[in-house]
This record gives sequence, C-alpha cells and structure tokens, in this order.
Amino acid sequence: MPVTVGPYGQSQPNCFDRIKMGFMMGFAVGMAAGALFGTFSCLRVGMRGRELMGGVGKTMMQSGGTFGTFMAIGMGIRC
Repeated sequence: MPVTVGPYGQSQPNCFDRIKMGFMMGFAVGMAAGALFGTFSCLRVGMRGRELMGGVGKTMMQSGGTFGTFMAIGMGIRC
C-alpha cells in the first residue's frame, strides 16, 4: 500500500504512532482529572503533607493510565 503524502511532502503517521499519540493525550487528560479528584478526595479524608502528595500522585497515575489505555484502544479502532 503506498504511503500517503501530505500537502508539504511529509508522510502521515502510521497506526502505531497514532496509538501512541492517543495514549499520551489520554494520559495527560487523565492526570489532570486525577489531580483534581485526587486532591479533593484526599483532603476530604484528612490527609496532609507527604501523605497527601502520595495519595494525589497515586490517583493521578491510576486515572492517567486508565484514560490513556482507553484512548489508545479508541485510536487503534480508528486505524
């Protein structure tokens, strides 16, 4: 199958690059959402200091990984 070329001579990203980009975008959005929700939930249960930072970081990584995975799957379906 021939490689499609854009208007300025660059080639289109392949399927793996699109899946990687979908994961990175989803990870970034998930990290932002995890920062918000994690901060509120940790403050609600009374965490402070180092415990707060660990709880928020854990929530950010979990939500970023989850949302990034689903975005990568969605981009894979579109390929």
